[in-house]
Amino acid sequence: MKGWRRVVAGIMLSLLAGCGNGEEQGNESGERLGGVAQPEENSTTAAVEPEPFDQDVAFSASIRLDEASRLMVEGTTNLPPDTRLRVIAERDASGVSWRESVVVEEGGFVAGPFGPGSGLPEGAYRVRVTMPPVSVQPASVKARLGQKGEHLGGPRVVTTEHGQGQVVEMQWPLRITPGGVEMAPME
Repeated sequence: MKGWRRVVAGIMLSLLAGCGNGEEQGNESGERLGGVAQPEENSTTAAVEPEPFDQDVAFSASIRLDEASRLMVEGTTNLPPDTRLRVIAERDASGVSWRESVVVEEGGFVAGPFGPGSGLPEGAYRVRVTMPPVSVQPASVKARLGQKGEHLGGPRVVTTEHGQGQVVEMQWPLRITPGGVEMAPME
């Protein structure tokens, strides 16, 4: 029985010796092996805070008919990249509307075609571009515009009715004529 105890004691000592003496184990290059990865001591992990949007919101739009007489809207804006927008084209006479969600990329957006496959009839229309509340915008947009759009400014910025902060609304009245699209004076 004494021999058995010596074998167990020898195995225990071997195991304890393999656990180390409190110093970090490493390979020949000094790298730590195994365990949980730790951040480098000299690395900087401070997040860069984006600058607030500090200018009036600007919009311009080019509205035209495509070859099938449907509306195409190409817009430019200074809103931050990835800002989500809704573009709506509506016929004044019937109230029928077409909608598309777009994202600002490289200072602009493209939406359409709007209308039935047979094309739009002549008459008065309205194209509206709205920005949904900041609460549904990507984090990068929220960081620039503020949690409730408090960094938005300019004549096209309005406050929502339901306490969701400030949003952007823009519209262009127009007429479709046999010659194409005629822009009406802005309201």
